[in-house]
Amino acid sequence: MAGPFTPTPIAGLPPEEPDHHYGTPPRCTKALLKVEAFSQHVWEPSAGRGLIADALTTAGYIVHANDIIDRGVLGIRVKDFFSYDEPAAPSIVMNPPFKMADEFILHAINLGVDKIAVFQRIAWLEGERRYKMLWSRHPPIRIWQFVKRQTLWRDDDPNPKDTGGTIAFAWFIWERGFTGAPTIGWLP
Repeated sequence: MAGPFTPTPIAGLPPEEPDHHYGTPPRCTKALLKVEAFSQHVWEPSAGRGLIADALTTAGYIVHANDIIDRGVLGIRVKDFFSYDEPAAPSIVMNPPFKMADEFILHAINLGVDKIAVFQRIAWLEGERRYKMLWSRHPPIRIWQFVKRQTLWRDDDPNPKDTGGTIAFAWFIWERGFTGAPTIGWLP
């Protein structure tokens, strides 16, 4: 579904929302788009309130967006990413729930997506299990580390602040067929 996504405030979300949704600040997606290009059609399979989808649409991409939870945003289809058996678009740009990021990447790879960009904590690189399951078999081609800590806020925070976060984030990029060692770059 193409078109601008207008995030709408949602009051009264339960304090322990099951997917722990944190919106991706638009500046994070804009920084990615300065260093990476995607196919004209881009899929956002964990769209939340559409912040990534909106930034992509504003940049001229045709965005196919879905999420497992209906947050009342027009243009976002309510559908579980794991129910897809073929890709909705050749490229994916997403910020999946942190606790399910491995599964999201592996599913996208298994679907045969050409290019995948994932916004994730840099500490995601750690872990022997993840190394065996993901990094050693499906290495990203590039990692774009933010120079400054990015502030993410819970979707139900009535007063989000942009004061610099406590977690270091990066964009991880996969391209189908890549098997070498990733390169790293920095995003100001």
